[in-house]
Amino acid sequence: MSEQKNDVRKAMLWEALISFGILIIVMAIAIIVYEVDPHVPMFIGVIVATLISLKIGYKYEEIEKSMIAGINKAMQSALILMVIGILIGVWMVSGVVPSMIYYGLNILSPQIFLPATLIICSITSLATGTSWGTAGTMGIALIGIAQGLGIPAGITAGAVLSGSYFGDKMSPLSDTTNLAPAMAGTDVFTHVKYMLKATGVTYLITIIAFTVIGLKFGSGDAGLDSVTELQGAISDQFKVSPLLMLPPIVVIATIAKKMPAIPGITIGIIVAAIMGPIFQGSNCDLGAILDCGMDGYVSETGFEAIDKLLSKGGIMNMMFSVSMTIIAMMFGGIVEMTGQMEVIVKQILKLVKSDAGLVVATELTCIFSNLTMPEQYISIVVPGRMYAEAYRKRGLHPKCLSNALESAGTVSGAFIPWHTCGVFMTTTLGVSIWGSGGYAPWLIFNYVMILATAVMAYMGITVTKMTPEEQKILEETGHVS
Repeated sequence: MSEQKNDVRKAMLWEALISFGILIIVMAIAIIVYEVDPHVPMFIGVIVATLISLKIGYKYEEIEKSMIAGINKAMQSALILMVIGILIGVWMVSGVVPSMIYYGLNILSPQIFLPATLIICSITSLATGTSWGTAGTMGIALIGIAQGLGIPAGITAGAVLSGSYFGDKMSPLSDTTNLAPAMAGTDVFTHVKYMLKATGVTYLITIIAFTVIGLKFGSGDAGLDSVTELQGAISDQFKVSPLLMLPPIVVIATIAKKMPAIPGITIGIIVAAIMGPIFQGSNCDLGAILDCGMDGYVSETGFEAIDKLLSKGGIMNMMFSVSMTIIAMMFGGIVEMTGQMEVIVKQILKLVKSDAGLVVATELTCIFSNLTMPEQYISIVVPGRMYAEAYRKRGLHPKCLSNALESAGTVSGAFIPWHTCGVFMTTTLGVSIWGSGGYAPWLIFNYVMILATAVMAYMGITVTKMTPEEQKILEETGHVS
């Protein structure tokens, strides 16, 4: 900082509000009105934040360094996302994910359709790491089956999305599950393990609720041909086997053993790459494995729902998330260095009196972000960078922050009509969000997840202090397991 101008200063509140205000306006117009991706609008926010920084006395060289510093904080997440892209592609071509979906469909029973729908979508989303992919494939099929069974589409959509967001929140394959700990300063395995208590309680409440709701509807076999058709399309393209559950079991085992994320995921890739040729033969040779690791797997069953679900993975398909993370962290680095973030957080923290209050404030900020900057990634990145220092000063472990980010940021977009998630879900499922027959009242998992994290914070369950050793590691490296 020795090269700064003598009149350099931290940003005032009104200057910070300009940076964030213009970002919010541009993001809202771009996503809601023009329906474009958030990358360029976020870069416009970077430009505005840069101009504010120049105005208050920072040199461009210093601003550029702050951008790079911000990007560096998310570099682990970017690396993990690329490795996960390889894993998804290899798991697809080797038959691992298709086998998980195939056996998940066996759970379906007309007598317990709603909880079965929740479980099927949970398994699919855990296997693929995407709520959108799950809702856009399994969700569509299950909505069709529900119509044959006489179950309202809004309630079915609620079960579909509750399961979809459970997997999106908990799967190590999900980009948000990797992004949240990267913003907070911990690793994905520590993050997933810490989420288990609150998410487990929420999931139990959700499955009980849908079981009770489902009791009022009759049973029958109508619509089950769709399930048989789905399973047939999978078995025609892949040899499914319970033995193909080994790669995900291996990855889960690495979580339990606290192995670093990249080595743990890599082991899952290697195991699938070995098993793939054994079960899939020439369809999964070395060339196919390398190609799918890079560009993802392309399903060609001729069955549209399955082809949409299984055509995914690869490094290149992760570049959307990686590039979004990089641009967002350019903005985060600038507003953090110049005090634009600090001055806003100070106003919020004046109202926070306890550690639990900080967790709730984080959740509310994530929801506000989804309301004003309607993009799921932004609701994790911006609050994550805003509150990281506040958690550190209170001696709270970064996993407390990552848990709060995921518990509100990931799940709250689905009930906002102008949010990218809300628009996608209502368009894909053909069910409105609010109003008569809408799915919003039935998003049980999403609502309970936000409340459970807040309640458990005041109970001390989602609030954990760091040890002196962990505090030292965090100060030295900016990251702690």
